[in-house]
Parts: sequence; C-alpha cells; structure tokens
Amino acid sequence: MAQEMIEGINPTRMELLKLKEREKLAVKGHSLLKEKRNALIMEFFNILEKVKGSRETVAKNLEEAYRDLTAAQINMGDLAVKKAAMSVTESVDVDIDSRSIMGVVVPIIDSEIQERTIVERGYGFMDTSVKVDEAAKKFEKSIQLIIELGETEKTIMLLASEIESTKRRVNALEHIIIPRLQNTVKYIEMRLEEMERESFVRLKMVKKSMESEEAANG
Repeated sequence: MAQEMIEGINPTRMELLKLKEREKLAVKGHSLLKEKRNALIMEFFNILEKVKGSRETVAKNLEEAYRDLTAAQINMGDLAVKKAAMSVTESVDVDIDSRSIMGVVVPIIDSEIQERTIVERGYGFMDTSVKVDEAAKKFEKSIQLIIELGETEKTIMLLASEIESTKRRVNALEHIIIPRLQNTVKYIEMRLEEMERESFVRLKMVKKSMESEEAANG
C-alpha cells in the first residue's frame, strides 16, 4: 500500500520548512487533544458515579407519592383531591446558569423547593386526608431529585458528545494528518537530495568539459 502524502506540494526548501512547522503543530495538537480526551473521560466517569442509583431513587419516590395519592383518592374521592390540588400554590423557583468543563458548557440548575406545611400549600387540614399531605411531600422531594438528575444527565450527554468528537480529532491527527505530513516531508527531503546529486553531477560534467577545452586550446 502506497504511503499517502499531501497533494500539490512543490519539493522546495521553503515548502519543507512549512511542512515541518505544520507537523510540529499537529503533533503538539495531538498531544493536547489526548490530554483533553483523558480529562473529559475522567470527569465523565466521576459524574456517572454520582448519578448511579439516582433514577431508581426518583422512581421509588414517585411510586410512593402516587401510592399515597391513590389512597387519598380512595379516602376522599377524585373531586376532593382535585380541589385540594387546585388550591396548591406554585413552589418551584428554578434558575439556570452554566459552567465550563474543559471547554464544554454544561448547565447549572439552581432550584429552591422548600418543604411546606398544609397551610403553606393552600389546602385545608379538615377537608383532606393525611395521605394528601404525604403525597405532596413526596412529590416535592421527587421534583427536587428530578431537577438534579436532569442537570446531571444533560452534563453527561454533553461530555459524551465532546469525548466522541475529541476522539475523532485525535484519530484523524494520529492516523491521517500526521502520517501524511511525515510522508510528505520525507518525500521532499528525498527529492531535494536527488536534485542536489543531479546538480553536483552536472557541475562535475561542466567542469570536466571546461578542463578538456582548456587542454585542447593549450
């Protein structure tokens, strides 16, 4: 298999210097990208470790919340539960910001969900089952967990995408760009050596010819 080179390059010393500089930059870029890839992978697994079990925890909280809600519906009736739900005031205050991880912009979600009393939620104590209050507490806790899980999972997705992109760039430099530059540098160096030898031979022939003419004329 023929070694691939960069096409359209003239075998001159100027081009050789330019290519060597490009090769140097490519090798340095390859090293930096490998460091970035490794750092991203480490960060990815660190965050992945934190999120382990989070989905199960959210699912468990929601399951318990819906179980209490169902019990409240049985005790109070659907209409009474809906009436209590309609009286509940909004309690979630979410602020979305961002931060950078190795150049990857990931979200930071700051949410304030405080555990509230029956009075603070807006429905009456006398008109509702205790299961409504238990369900409300668990739903509030689930919302907090879901927000945290959403931030973490979005970060993981963005990091995974950047890791894949960085891997492709590392592979392109390692297996395509740098080898082409190196092969082209070698080719130009060989051509320049050939041209120097040809020039040397021509000079020797010219010198010999001039010496023969001088001897003939002398």
